[in-house]
Amino acid sequence: MRRSSVIVAASVAVAVTVLAGCTAPESQKTKVEIGASPNQDVLALPDGSIDAAIKKLPDVVRSAMERSGVPGIAVSVVHGDETVFAEGYGVRKKGEDAEVDADTVFQIASLSKPVGATVVATQVSQGVVDWTSPVAQSLPGFALADPWITEHATIGDFYAHRTGLPFAAGDLLEDIGYDRTYVLDHLALQPLAPFRASYAYANFGITVGAEAVATAAGTDWATLSEEQLYDPLGMDATSSRYEDFLAQDNRASLHAMVGEGEFEPRFERDPDAQSPAGGVSSSVNDLAQWMRLVLAGGTYAGAELIAEAALLPALSPQNVSAPPHALDQRAGQYGYGFGVGMQPSGRVTLSHSGAFILGAATNVQMLPSADLGIVVLTNGAPIGVPEAIAAEFVDLVQFGYSTRDWLGDYGQAMAGYHQPAGDLTGETPPANPAPAQPLSAYAGTYANDYYGAAVVSEEDGMLTLAVGPDGGSTAQLDPWDGDTFAFIPLGENAPAGSLSSAVFTIAGGAATSMTLDFFNAEPGLLGTWTRVQ
Repeated sequence: MRRSSVIVAASVAVAVTVLAGCTAPESQKTKVEIGASPNQDVLALPDGSIDAAIKKLPDVVRSAMERSGVPGIAVSVVHGDETVFAEGYGVRKKGEDAEVDADTVFQIASLSKPVGATVVATQVSQGVVDWTSPVAQSLPGFALADPWITEHATIGDFYAHRTGLPFAAGDLLEDIGYDRTYVLDHLALQPLAPFRASYAYANFGITVGAEAVATAAGTDWATLSEEQLYDPLGMDATSSRYEDFLAQDNRASLHAMVGEGEFEPRFERDPDAQSPAGGVSSSVNDLAQWMRLVLAGGTYAGAELIAEAALLPALSPQNVSAPPHALDQRAGQYGYGFGVGMQPSGRVTLSHSGAFILGAATNVQMLPSADLGIVVLTNGAPIGVPEAIAAEFVDLVQFGYSTRDWLGDYGQAMAGYHQPAGDLTGETPPANPAPAQPLSAYAGTYANDYYGAAVVSEEDGMLTLAVGPDGGSTAQLDPWDGDTFAFIPLGENAPAGSLSSAVFTIAGGAATSMTLDFFNAEPGLLGTWTRVQ
């Protein structure tokens, strides 16, 4: 399974859909009545439930930390256009004493998408672009595989993941070191699913939409975000540049999962290539200001920053992200950069999750009908911790009790993201492998229109593979069986234990092509290189 380099909201939507049905113990059941909320019937909140939920929130967080082993967590809650809760727990980096507080800056991964969609809404409000503006108007050199779709795909299409680009398109290019320009230039080689009739979560699809907006505004995306959203809201610790994150003294390190309940700070993650989709860094105090803006329909501190008509489309269902598989199952829905769902109480939920498998997990949940939002940032790899904390809090608000073991269920729902990748994962090498050719038969330079050049080198009786710009991503090729070699792929889409084959085609005693299974998993089967020298 190909993983997105930033964990998707769709996965959480599926989990919420699957886990939505619940039955409380008889002792915890309370009488519920239909409330007088605006525009729809919803279950009324129990008296004092928001204050009670906030009072219980520290215990919810501490319990999740104790059960999961995640080193650090920060949480903020907004209600009534105010930050009513903002606290940090644990440490910024395991093995060090610096504690997390409400101003600690975390990499928020795919939570960048709804934040970025809000930036787009500022430009829609100002008339610079519209959600229906074709990206070709701003990016004349950009292309998808189908010229008609290239001409007609809009900013909204890219933000709703309905252009037909496959899931995680371009992520492996980023993994091996290519920058934003290279990735976007090569999306034209990806095959397309039906236009506006499919859903596939793609970080670089969102990035295309954002680039079109920034170009139309006459600036770069990070500057646009800063000038149009972060500065007006006083989000002084927030940035869409990785270098700004590194410049923060009060920042949280990434912690990869190295065993059940065990996390270690082993990696760093520079997400600038896909900054609009996963490159924001922020604190819960800053994100509380953003939630205030969203919950107020574009108004902040009494002033209209975004016209509600420009923001509302982003907060409305634009695509079905998770079709139901049973008559009584809810569908997952996606707006423009926001997950849009429905609680069992009947209340609309605006949400998104984000994570780096290398060591970050985040979640936001907003209930507009209750004028309430919670954001949870963690410095541990995704195992459902922020989602569980937010879900339990939302349960406490709506029902006065937690409806299930959210951490256990979300942990199961997200376990697949940590499964090793590659066709040789878990396989045992043949007991009597066929002999390989002399290693010199495989050494050479290989060309691939999508991934670029690959160089196979022979040194000290071993083969080394180098891919990416300037051959910066390398792996050792170990004999497996005949002309098949094994290598350990690197990057965020290759969790620990991943193992892939490299299969050479031989003609006249020398390799003519090489297929790398790990790079061949995308729909276009793009992972074959042709030898050029």
